[in-house]
Amino acid sequence: MSSKRMPFYQKRHKHFDQSYRNVQTRYLLQEYSARRAASRQAASYHISSNLGRTTCRLCARRPYRTSFEEEEEPREARAASRQAASYHISSSLGRTICRICARRLYHTSSEEELQESKVARSHEQKSQHWSELRRARFVTDLAALEDEVHAARHLAREQLDKITIQRMVEEKMALERYTVEESISRAPEILVRLRSHTIWEKMSVRLYCTIQGFPTPIVRWYKNEELITPASEPGKYTIESKYGVHVLEINRAYYDDTATYTAVATNVHGQASTNAAVIVRRYRGDEEPYPAEILPYHLPLPLDMCYTHFDVQFLERFGVTFGVEGETLVLRCGLLVTPELNRLRPRAEWYRDDVLIKESKWTKPFFGDGEASLSFTHLNKDDEGLYTLRIVSKGGVSEYSAFLFVRDADALVMGAPGAPMDAKCYDANRDYVIVTWKPPNTTHEAPVIGYFVDRCEVGTQNWVQCNDAPVKICKYPVTGLFEGRSYVFRVRAVNQAGISRPSRISDAVAALDPVDLERLQSIHLDGGKEIVIYQDHLEGDVKIPGPPTNVHASETSKTYVVLSWDPPVPHGKEPLSYFIEKSVVGSGTWQRVNAQVAVRSPRYAVFDLAEGKSYVFRVLSANKHGMSDPSEITPPIQAQEAVGIPSAPGRIVATRNTRTSVIVQWDKPKHEEGLLGYYIDYSVAGSNHWEPCNHKPIKNNRFAMHGLTTGEKYIFRAKAANAVGLSENSQESEPVSVQAALTCPSYPYGLTLLNCDGHSMTIGWKLPRYSGGSNILGYYIDKREVNHHNWHEVNSSAVKERIYTVEDLTENAYYEFKIAAANIAGIGQSSEPSEHFKCEAWTMPQPGPPHDLTFCEVRNTSLVIFWKAPIYMGSSPVTGYYVDYKEEEGEEWITFSEKPTSHRYLKVTGLHEGKCYLFRVRPVNDAGIGKSSDVSEAVLVQAKPDTKEIAAGVDEGGNIYLAFDCKEISDASHFTWSKFYEEINDPDKFKVETDGENSRLYFKKPDTDDLGTYAVAVSDTDGVSSSFTMDKEELQRLMTLSQEIRNPTIPLKSELAYELLDRGQVHFWLQAESLSPNASYRFVINDTEVVNSDTHKIKCDYSTGIIEMTMDRFTIENEGTYTVQLQDGKAKSQSSLVLIGDAFKNVLAEAEVQRKDFLRKQGPHFLEYLHWNVTENCEVQLLCKVANTKKETFFKWYKDGAGLDVKEAPDLQTGVCCLTIPKLSKKNQGEYKTTLSDDRGQDVSSLDVSGKVYDDMILGLSKVSGKSASNLKVHCTPEGIRLQCFLKYYTEDMKANWYHKESKISSGEKMRIGGSDEVAWIQICEPTEKDKGKYTFELFDGKESHKRTLDLSGQEFDDAYAECQRLKATAVAEKNRGKVIGGLPDVVTIMEGKTLNLTCIVFGNPDPEVVWFKNDKEFEMNEHYVVALEQGKKASLVIKGVTSEDSGKYSIHVKNKYGGEIVDVTVSVYKHGEQMPDVKPGTMGKARPIPPEAVH
Repeated sequence: MSSKRMPFYQKRHKHFDQSYRNVQTRYLLQEYSARRAASRQAASYHISSNLGRTTCRLCARRPYRTSFEEEEEPREARAASRQAASYHISSSLGRTICRICARRLYHTSSEEELQESKVARSHEQKSQHWSELRRARFVTDLAALEDEVHAARHLAREQLDKITIQRMVEEKMALERYTVEESISRAPEILVRLRSHTIWEKMSVRLYCTIQGFPTPIVRWYKNEELITPASEPGKYTIESKYGVHVLEINRAYYDDTATYTAVATNVHGQASTNAAVIVRRYRGDEEPYPAEILPYHLPLPLDMCYTHFDVQFLERFGVTFGVEGETLVLRCGLLVTPELNRLRPRAEWYRDDVLIKESKWTKPFFGDGEASLSFTHLNKDDEGLYTLRIVSKGGVSEYSAFLFVRDADALVMGAPGAPMDAKCYDANRDYVIVTWKPPNTTHEAPVIGYFVDRCEVGTQNWVQCNDAPVKICKYPVTGLFEGRSYVFRVRAVNQAGISRPSRISDAVAALDPVDLERLQSIHLDGGKEIVIYQDHLEGDVKIPGPPTNVHASETSKTYVVLSWDPPVPHGKEPLSYFIEKSVVGSGTWQRVNAQVAVRSPRYAVFDLAEGKSYVFRVLSANKHGMSDPSEITPPIQAQEAVGIPSAPGRIVATRNTRTSVIVQWDKPKHEEGLLGYYIDYSVAGSNHWEPCNHKPIKNNRFAMHGLTTGEKYIFRAKAANAVGLSENSQESEPVSVQAALTCPSYPYGLTLLNCDGHSMTIGWKLPRYSGGSNILGYYIDKREVNHHNWHEVNSSAVKERIYTVEDLTENAYYEFKIAAANIAGIGQSSEPSEHFKCEAWTMPQPGPPHDLTFCEVRNTSLVIFWKAPIYMGSSPVTGYYVDYKEEEGEEWITFSEKPTSHRYLKVTGLHEGKCYLFRVRPVNDAGIGKSSDVSEAVLVQAKPDTKEIAAGVDEGGNIYLAFDCKEISDASHFTWSKFYEEINDPDKFKVETDGENSRLYFKKPDTDDLGTYAVAVSDTDGVSSSFTMDKEELQRLMTLSQEIRNPTIPLKSELAYELLDRGQVHFWLQAESLSPNASYRFVINDTEVVNSDTHKIKCDYSTGIIEMTMDRFTIENEGTYTVQLQDGKAKSQSSLVLIGDAFKNVLAEAEVQRKDFLRKQGPHFLEYLHWNVTENCEVQLLCKVANTKKETFFKWYKDGAGLDVKEAPDLQTGVCCLTIPKLSKKNQGEYKTTLSDDRGQDVSSLDVSGKVYDDMILGLSKVSGKSASNLKVHCTPEGIRLQCFLKYYTEDMKANWYHKESKISSGEKMRIGGSDEVAWIQICEPTEKDKGKYTFELFDGKESHKRTLDLSGQEFDDAYAECQRLKATAVAEKNRGKVIGGLPDVVTIMEGKTLNLTCIVFGNPDPEVVWFKNDKEFEMNEHYVVALEQGKKASLVIKGVTSEDSGKYSIHVKNKYGGEIVDVTVSVYKHGEQMPDVKPGTMGKARPIPPEAVH
């Protein structure tokens, strides 16, 4: 029959309704979903879009030919082109043409016709015959063109009619196609399901299934719920789909291919799946068991998974673990499994609270390599619980358990609650699911007022909030889901502070109706075949469905009611939907609840119900044929909570468990309906600060709280939780101290023989390692001879000491012993039998063995060892002991000291941290070294965490004490104080007081006899002990402190002091550490007490301990001694201040200054006197601040007594006045003064800008300039190489120095130093090779030296030197070249007939050559032109009897080997009687240089 098992894709977190949507299939589904909506408009849209489209073909057309081509072509071709253009115009009349293109077309035609007319006229002149022929052809073409236009119009009309008919046909076909698709659309349906197969290895297997549905479903294959992709293992899998038959072929199957294979079919209407198991067997040997992780879950598991007995030992176990939400964590457990078989091993299972844990995205179990582990990828409070590791084999189950605590992560908002937990979904349907969760514990946060539920579709990251207002209970019905899709959910808690972090997301759930599975029926046929059909196929042709039945409220709440019903029978083949109606009882009217959206699930949550009113409901079913009659009306239903908040748990009791844990038990509440669990809180007794014990509700009413502090007292409370909320807190438990629970003690150990006289033996033993939480009351000893099997009781009453002599023994017989310890809980387990001891008398002269080796004060490199003296002394007393030790794995014993120690203790040092050591003790007497003690147990040399030491102090009564605290004590523990490791038993000098975990050793009469080493040991602990060395300095400190306490003084924070107030008053004060309201005080001046008065104002602030006196006027009579006397109960104190001589005069003078300053400030005054500042622009500002000014206040600047005029008067309202000195130099030195005056008074401030003040200003300028200094730059001159540094401001007053190779340079002939306002330079005259090297410019600003360096060497020096030589040669040439010094004007005006004399002075070294030119041509000398050169300096040109022909440009060329220059003179000759030209007074003509290379 039909299977009712839910499909895996609805139960498990891996959902595949989104995973099939790759790019191609997603496109197909989207195309199909839009096909029905688009089918009706497809044809019309195509036609209307074509008809309504605006096209212009002429815009895309290009000119047919260029004008150049037309000129070359014959006239017939151009005529044909025009005809073609005309045809195109006419053929496009049925289309839309833009105006621009039309104009362009006609404009182009007009231009062509104009051009053609011009050409025609030209050809007409050439050939009249050709024109006639052209006209005839044109007329013929025009007639043909008109015919083509008519044909094109007729064709366009026929095409339009054809398109109209085609549109009508497509609309009709789209309507018919939509009707057909609606009738055949359905979710995937599996006609033939997969069949299971069992095959041998390396065989191939094919899995078949037949699936139908419309649209065609997409089928995906899964192996153990993992998607199969053929590309991941090429050749391994082959997937085929044809005509609804889907095939998965597994080629050459191996043992690992044993799995459950699933085919999931999906389309837009839903999903369907089928699965089958494939079992692969092996040929050789016994078949291996199926791996549990890949077995089909619907197949029966074999009873014996492992056919071999395994012995399992847990080595390294995980303990109680504490984690935080969001962290990663691994629980590990080391295992020893014997026998170790590679191909066969036991099964490791992890359980949380007895629920099997499977591998998921949150937990990853691992078993192998001698280890079993469970990894948490992201901790949540859902992970809290008791974890159990079970190793299962045929031999049985070995298990180990420990608790994991997971506390809340820090809230995103301060005070927000912790995250909810355990979000789950149930009652899933096509569009509906109920989400439940557990409430968080709110120990110190505000109560939770509601929750928000978020949903997210699987395969996306889009979270959508389901409820607008917080839901108050831990359950919410989520509606509005899309059928066939999968969802995950999370929950957030809300309180008055904010919203919590979200809970862990729930397992995914598919929006599918589980009733669909019940409608499947299987028909078994012969041959193992099976036919699966839907019950719908057996029903008749039902048109209108019947009404639903069994309408009832499956769940009620204050905010909603969930209605459930059974679908109508018969169901019919058509999909059903439902409509719900409600009515207030007694109203008689019905209101449809889901009028907008039909419900497809047989469940629905009705919201918006009025509180306190009763409602009745009815449901109608509908399909495409119509709607059924209403169902039967439900009984009256009222929206109310079915379950209330639970009552508080009853009496709570906390009992001891271990040294760090407590067992808490409580009575269950009276009302346990829907109880989710309990929360437990704890608090240190007396603190009233509560913390949560568990962060996830626990089911049981018993809980073990771990992680507590040993010895601390705690109280506990509990509260119950259900879906409605948390109960009130229970009553608080009685305080319980964290100690181990009382049990029987462990067995004694270290049995050793201490003496034997032939008839008796004295044996000793060590304390049990664990006392059971109470004092050891005694020991019971059993004995037996080695050859006997029965044990005999030695003592009937308990022995309190750990040494006992066993009498009545047989000489030379061998005996063994065992001992059991007893406390108030009972007698513990007996020890292991001792070694075989021979009853033979000891007669050796050496001593017997020491015994009872104990250790204390174990630190990182040392420890203290104790032992007890031998019982058998030998022939003489014991004189000392040797202590030997070795590492646990070592073989050679090491003696700590070469000389024996006389004490029975020894501090062994020089050990290695983290190593384990063994010890033994050997006694010594006059006869030699005796028997060594038994070897001790291994001792780990390592200080324990939080190791405490003895502290010395003095109590309130002045008593000196040594104190030690131990949190690890139990009821059986006691503190043992010792001096020099000998227990203190002197009540006259010491007193021991112990209170709980604190113990003190008091010194009654401390003196130098109390110097020494003191130690304390705490029994029944893990070796807790400490020591303290009391030396002279420490004892003196403690005795001094004791004296101060016994004879108290009032401690003073400050002695008597004074200060001057603004008005010249003198204020005396002192401050005590503390004063009570009953304290008294006195002020005494020169042995005379003063009291509070107008002249001496005295007061005391007891809260701060300040006593003060203010003297309004301080005069010469007030010289003397000032004393304050204090008394507070028994404590006294006194402080004095002496004001005599110079000290008094200074106070008096300062008080007078303060008084005058106060009077000054009554009028306009300077708040800050004149001071200076240097700006970033290297300007010096003289600044002052004024106060108490008004509009009439007058302000004036002065320098050396003379007033200064400033551009802008200062704005006194701003309070700041400034005088700027742009470039400070020595000329700015002088005394600057400013005055401030009005009718209330006058104030003056001055500043002498000279001496040190001026030097400081220069230093300030140096600091700013030094920071702005540029790098040194090379500047070449004819004199040499100049190094320059550019600054914001530079003056010779600055402390600037130049260095060459670290040697300071002084200015001289060789090196000249100078500068200007913005540059400092050094001139290297006539540079040589010696001048190479590093040059440094240093500017010192008083604190820091600002340096700039340049390495003038190598190519840098060579380039600079070459440039200098070039400039020097240029300068020499410039100096010695020929030149005209003066005498020639640029323009000369002269009358005809006059004599013109042009004379100038020339210079040159050597003497230059002088040549005269007229109009740039050298002329010959004659009587008319006379040229002269006197003494090589005076050159002249004389023109006798000038005529108009002598007008022109005259030039003198003066040149030598270094070059020269040309000077032009313009001569203008005018005739007699003519007006003389107006010429401005002449200046010397501008010279034009003659380069040296032009000199010949």
